[in-house]
Amino acid sequence: MNAAKEAEGLLRTHLGEDLDVVLTEYAGHAIDVAANSHGYDTIIGLGGDGVVHEIANGIMKLPFEERPAFSVIPMGSGNDYARTLSIRTGVKEAIEDLLTAKLKRVDVGCCNGEYFVETLSFGLDAAIALDTVERRKHTNKTEAALYFESGIDQLLHHRDTYHFTMEIDGRAQISGDAFMMAIQIGRTYGGGFIICPDALVDDGIFDICYADGGMGLLRSVYIFAKAKGGKHGKYKEIHFTKGSSIKLSFDRRPPCQMDGEAHIADSYDISILQQALTVLSNA
Repeated sequence: MNAAKEAEGLLRTHLGEDLDVVLTEYAGHAIDVAANSHGYDTIIGLGGDGVVHEIANGIMKLPFEERPAFSVIPMGSGNDYARTLSIRTGVKEAIEDLLTAKLKRVDVGCCNGEYFVETLSFGLDAAIALDTVERRKHTNKTEAALYFESGIDQLLHHRDTYHFTMEIDGRAQISGDAFMMAIQIGRTYGGGFIICPDALVDDGIFDICYADGGMGLLRSVYIFAKAKGGKHGKYKEIHFTKGSSIKLSFDRRPPCQMDGEAHIADSYDISILQQALTVLSNA
């Protein structure tokens, strides 16, 4: 609440009465608020990637010409979308960045009818992302430190392998065994791990990274650490591909997260909407 009051005060200094404030009261409330934002030119979320996810899903309910721009004052555990937009953490710093930001059109992913703006992942990395929600409640850690702690724990105890079949753009079909897979619009997930270094947010293409199953523990930990700086791609167990339309299935349900939110399904129909949203960005 203190952060919300600070943000409101700083924004009102610049915007005066042109600012309306809504405090969310339940899960999904930000979706409803954004879906009913007719007549507003900008929505600013105060929170983490989950708030971003809700706002984006609400905005996408509006006709294209009625969609407001949006951005975020990052206060979450990962803050990957704020990182993609080059918005700093801290209320004062974030608002300084927002006041100098430019409008930018960006891509939106859609999986089984639900939208995402940064990441969709399966297996180990999804288990890590979902674990951090509970882990953050019991520690003071955020961003990379939180995800690294969770990652080591998951690598030690939950390196499950899943057999997958993936059809890309109606042509290429890939199958194999993987213990993690990430389908990215932005470059990072997990509080700054650069999982897809070449990803662009406005090119209409997903960047996909997956890791072979069957890696030993020490090898897994070593490559996981390299992913923090985007240096994991040179190892033979790591694979990259690209596509704009993906049909994906696994031999059993893996952990799955979409912008840090759990998603449960038996199969995944994934597409990209090029430059479907407008954001305030310094990137």
